[in-house]
Amino acid sequence: MANYPTIDSELLRTFVAIADESGFTRAATALNRTQSAVSMQMKRLEEDVLQRPLFLKDGRQLCLTAEGQVLLGYARRILKLQGEVLSSLREPHMVGTVSIGTPDDYVMRFMPSILARFAQTYPMVQVELHCEPSYQLLQRKDLDLTIVTREPGKEIGQLLRQEQVVWAQAAGVNLHEQSVLPLAMFNSDCFCRAWACNALDTMERDYRVAYTSPSLSAIMAVVSIGLAITAQLQSLVHADMRIIGKEEGLPDMPSASIVLLRNSRNQSPVTECLAEYIAEGFRL
Repeated sequence: MANYPTIDSELLRTFVAIADESGFTRAATALNRTQSAVSMQMKRLEEDVLQRPLFLKDGRQLCLTAEGQVLLGYARRILKLQGEVLSSLREPHMVGTVSIGTPDDYVMRFMPSILARFAQTYPMVQVELHCEPSYQLLQRKDLDLTIVTREPGKEIGQLLRQEQVVWAQAAGVNLHEQSVLPLAMFNSDCFCRAWACNALDTMERDYRVAYTSPSLSAIMAVVSIGLAITAQLQSLVHADMRIIGKEEGLPDMPSASIVLLRNSRNQSPVTECLAEYIAEGFRL
């Protein structure tokens, strides 16, 4: 086995800060260090440890080299794992219950990996998962953490992710060629449904809302068997569907924001820790 040098986690932390802040000066401020200290750390990482350049100048912009891009992914994972190890060993006593509210849109796509990683580190914490549409979750005051979808300009709480809304239909079908589009959409309180209908009305495209449900699983089941077209966040489109748009005569759709809300009356170390796991999971 090759005898490679070890990489100091502080060097990785500084490297990630430079990448996130797009520069040495801002990274130094974020880390509360001098710029010269940050520069010396990166010189050590590039020349002594990796023997590869990690940054290059593109005009006034600081960019990552191909090697830097590779390292960034590994660095984030290493620092995350290090944090999990320390949390697990230093706080094995962490117990309690956390209640999370989320539309079922995100349960299958994001929550399994988030909850699996959280359970590995904090196996004694009980998690209650409540699945309801965003407009209902916004009215609840009893949940510790709430994940909801919001329109642009109406974001509240912590922004987890922004995604394009897209049209989708089953692969191998051409429902967009029908004179009247059959749609499968959420119930009338969903702003995504309002966007879709308003956009079709504006272009004077005939349609009918053929299927409605508060459940994404039900909507996607209808779409998957070729009965209707839907408009959903791009990450929720199934592999057996295809995204359609302008080429098929459909209007462009805006993006939506996924946000995390914290209940200020029910905050605890357990709740905040799970909030961090959720934020990380939605970035992946």
